[in-house]
Amino acid sequence: MAQLQPETIYLKKNNEFSSDDVEQAGTVLNRGGIIALPTDTIYGVACLAQSSEGVRKLYELKQRDAKKPLAICVGDIEEINSWSFAPNEALLCDLLPGAVTVVLLRRPELNPELNSGLTSVGVRIPSHPFVRRLAQFCKQPLALTSANTSNKPSTIAVEEFKELWSKLDLLVDGGTLSDCSRLGSTVVDISQPSTFRIIRPGSAYEKTRQVLGLKHGLQEISSD
Repeated sequence: MAQLQPETIYLKKNNEFSSDDVEQAGTVLNRGGIIALPTDTIYGVACLAQSSEGVRKLYELKQRDAKKPLAICVGDIEEINSWSFAPNEALLCDLLPGAVTVVLLRRPELNPELNSGLTSVGVRIPSHPFVRRLAQFCKQPLALTSANTSNKPSTIAVEEFKELWSKLDLLVDGGTLSDCSRLGSTVVDISQPSTFRIIRPGSAYEKTRQVLGLKHGLQEISSD
């Protein structure tokens, strides 16, 4: 049976969008809804990180192991310190916005039901104008993960995750994304002083190692 496409916002050429588009998506999230949207790497699905109902629905949609944590997405560098203990701002500015998820120690203000039991959290600022503006509009972080069923390939076009459409409250169609590698973001743990550890190489692996190791003098720790 063909999947009916959910209510959809179509981004224009060069990812142009209106304030009404952002408000529409934000309203869905504020109701505890789930949306799919493009990022600077692959398509993602998101809810409000502070919404326990939204987080639960996101895990159900993904058929995701409850022990696998979700990253959060914020709109600006300045917001990172509201939800996690951030290192110096210059270091963050060299990595973000961009295809990097930085793992930091979480603050108690972050929803305790998000990644319950963990002391750290992955933080993203995608280099995509709609995602950033949406997070700014909501004035709180988004919980963000890839738009695919767990253990299935990442997606770069909305047609590639049709099996999720019926479970979405809104779809943001940004066309086919340019990152054909489908690697997603590089995940790096910088929660411990003076060190970094690559958890997932992702699409910004070399840049991340150069910025942290060469420019900022952090020591790389093996993930083995």
